[in-house]
Amino acid sequence: MADRIRIDKWLWHARFFKTRSLATKLVASGRVRLNSQPVAKPAVQVAPGDVLTFPKDDHVRVIRVLAPGTRRGPAPEAQTLYEDLDPPQPRPREVQPHVPRYDEGGRPSKRDRRLLDQTRREALE
Repeated sequence: MADRIRIDKWLWHARFFKTRSLATKLVASGRVRLNSQPVAKPAVQVAPGDVLTFPKDDHVRVIRVLAPGTRRGPAPEAQTLYEDLDPPQPRPREVQPHVPRYDEGGRPSKRDRRLLDQTRREALE
């Protein structure tokens, strides 16, 4: 049975989650799929060749298990435990509305502050 490991422990070993309890919570929430079947128990065993699908941050990760892992090692070691079948795409940066700033040097006066606050409110609307 050395080729199988608990799913929460594997997610922690592979460094998808900072703590094992975070991995356990995600699995227990039922949002993890093992070979396209929903999993709700953290004690479910994974083996090499299994495909895991789970949400991480703003995207869904699709991972093939290559090895069970024996410890939570450094990141290069953790990356040998899996193959990323759908690497996350870089997110486009959100364009922030132009917010005017006070550029006249020194501290703004009370009147300048009111005008600045008013233009900021208008820019955010």
